[in-house]
Amino acid sequence: MVISKESVKYSLNNIGQSKARSILTVLSIFVGIATIFIFVSYGWGLYSYIDEFTTASSADKLLIQPKGQGIPGLDTTFKLLDDDVRVIENTPGVYEATGTYMGAGEVVQDDVKKYTFVTSFDPSVPMIIEFAGIEAIEGRGLQKGDSGKVALGYNYFVKDRIFPKAYSVNGKINVQGRDLRIVGFYESAGNPQDDSAIYVTNDFMAELYPDKNLSYGNIIARADKEDIYDVAERVERKLRRHRDLEVGEEDFSVDSFADLLESYTVVLDIVIGFILLIALISVIVSAVNTANTMITSVLERFKEIGVLKSIGARNSEIFKIFLFESGFLGFVAGVIGVLVGWGASSIGANILDGLGYGFLSPHYSWVLFAGCIAFATLTGAISGMIPAWRASKINTVDALRYE
Repeated sequence: MVISKESVKYSLNNIGQSKARSILTVLSIFVGIATIFIFVSYGWGLYSYIDEFTTASSADKLLIQPKGQGIPGLDTTFKLLDDDVRVIENTPGVYEATGTYMGAGEVVQDDVKKYTFVTSFDPSVPMIIEFAGIEAIEGRGLQKGDSGKVALGYNYFVKDRIFPKAYSVNGKINVQGRDLRIVGFYESAGNPQDDSAIYVTNDFMAELYPDKNLSYGNIIARADKEDIYDVAERVERKLRRHRDLEVGEEDFSVDSFADLLESYTVVLDIVIGFILLIALISVIVSAVNTANTMITSVLERFKEIGVLKSIGARNSEIFKIFLFESGFLGFVAGVIGVLVGWGASSIGANILDGLGYGFLSPHYSWVLFAGCIAFATLTGAISGMIPAWRASKINTVDALRYE
């Protein structure tokens, strides 16, 4: 459907003469479009963040955790111990397994006191670091025999992120009342918990918490990626037999990395879907408002339409004029909505990154920009179809008599 240049100029002139009504119509649409842009960009960013792990080194990992009401390793209702690690290691399809301890640590800098998680692992099998997908960016990671030494999460490397002063390699940090030597810092994992963690070796963990009966917060196993689900079932079966448990009475869980990703994705789908539903309701309300604007425009220009028809304008041309007006208002609203959404998303990303939530970053694509503008234009055009059709069917004689 092609509209002539004269009709376009005529439509734009009419929009300009009704500035207040046009602005309100654009405003009602662009708010919904901006909302959709913001949440789709952040949702897309989260999906991209999750997808990065599908090809990462964590894809061949199994995570075994004790069941309980609290944080694994701190809630000792159910425990995982060294003999559980050996059972898992001896399961067909498992290449290696290692456990990690977790403890609540008191960290002091001058007069400032903070509490964070102290995580330990075996440096010869550093699968917890692989699982997190982080590497040392300053200094080095932990090594076997690193007693009295720590590696720190990224936030300790940044001034005013946790403490007023940043730490440095070979400096000391006071943890649990002991001054420990810093051997290195890990890159940002994108969330405050991991970026504020303190890492020590499993052997030194027992020294740091001498009065605590340590149990593993989780066990990570490297398995055959091509047979990961069957290996997970075998691990569960062997652990259940080792712990003398019946089916359904497991006091532990065995999850593949794919299972964890799927559970996160399902929750993300629900949240994003719910938010988009609210945004779409806003757009529908905007469409109704646009339709009302166009109906009002038709009534105000009733006699004018009769004049156009009397000088030879066909019904199809009248239809195109009003359809173009509603679609153009939608297009303008889409462009403004995308720009506002992009600006708000970028500001939000900077704020979240400053707070340590770097993984909550929006994803921008020309598809998102073009899709939102096209959706807004289509919404405007569809909402104007009935008024445009009514305008095209106006009787010329009745229109000329209209006062």
